[in-house]
Amino acid sequence: MSDYLLSVILGIVEGLTEFLPVSSTAHLRIAEALLHIPLTSGYWKMYTIVIQLGAILCLPIYFRSRIAKFVSTFPRGERGDRTILTHPLSLVVIAFVVTAIPSLLLSKVIGKHLEDLRIMGAALVIGGIVMWIVDAMNAKSEAAGQGAPQRRIHTWHMEEMSLGQAVWIGACEILSAVFPGTSRSMSTITGGQIAGMSRASALEFSFFLSMPIMAAATTYDLLKSLYGNGEDALGVSGIDHHGWVVLAIGLVVSFIVAYGCVAWFMAWVRRHGFVPFAIYRILAGAALLIWLSKLAG
Repeated sequence: MSDYLLSVILGIVEGLTEFLPVSSTAHLRIAEALLHIPLTSGYWKMYTIVIQLGAILCLPIYFRSRIAKFVSTFPRGERGDRTILTHPLSLVVIAFVVTAIPSLLLSKVIGKHLEDLRIMGAALVIGGIVMWIVDAMNAKSEAAGQGAPQRRIHTWHMEEMSLGQAVWIGACEILSAVFPGTSRSMSTITGGQIAGMSRASALEFSFFLSMPIMAAATTYDLLKSLYGNGEDALGVSGIDHHGWVVLAIGLVVSFIVAYGCVAWFMAWVRRHGFVPFAIYRILAGAALLIWLSKLAG
């Protein structure tokens, strides 16, 4: 199979899974293993980072009107009931800091786990079970809607979030950094639902939080891959014309597919729940663990 076709396939996998609560890291690692891509290759490690950047770029474009509104109403908010600590943009920054500092301190642990498919398989299954339970607990409240008296959901819009909810969601995000396969979006969405947020508000905050987190993480990894001191550091001069074309294909494909996926997912969540994704996680994780056990046997 040519590198160009490989790049298209991996770009599609990244675009489809980056923002769905199914773990793009696990799916990319599985795809790379099935396609016999050398995971020890510095180039292909760097390629994975680049196509993640492609997916990230779709978010500020898709949410450009929401971002513009948040910026124009800072710090009092559209209703005038926010403060410099509780404005949605501030809450995104606070959640980012809560996630980023521990994740940076645990970077060595994270690095050891990134290639472990068994951890990914277990995280897919466990995360799927947790997501299923939490979404089922909130299902009646979601069906009743915002006007009905209820106990489970008290935050229907991102503009209504509290400082405590942002800190809690940022803490939940750390799990996805330490245990690949957990899924960044699964951690933040489920964490938000546990904290009393509706599906739509938890999902939107997950998208906004992913912008600084993924931009910082992928930029750091990319610079380390290109200019680091490790033996796998490539340097820009270490990539030939063919390599740049392969990177460009993956970046563009992941951007286009991710944009379509975000638009579809936002519409889906307003009408349905997360249970189908939970079931998929459980089945995919179980299949991965069974496959690995057969290989080991």
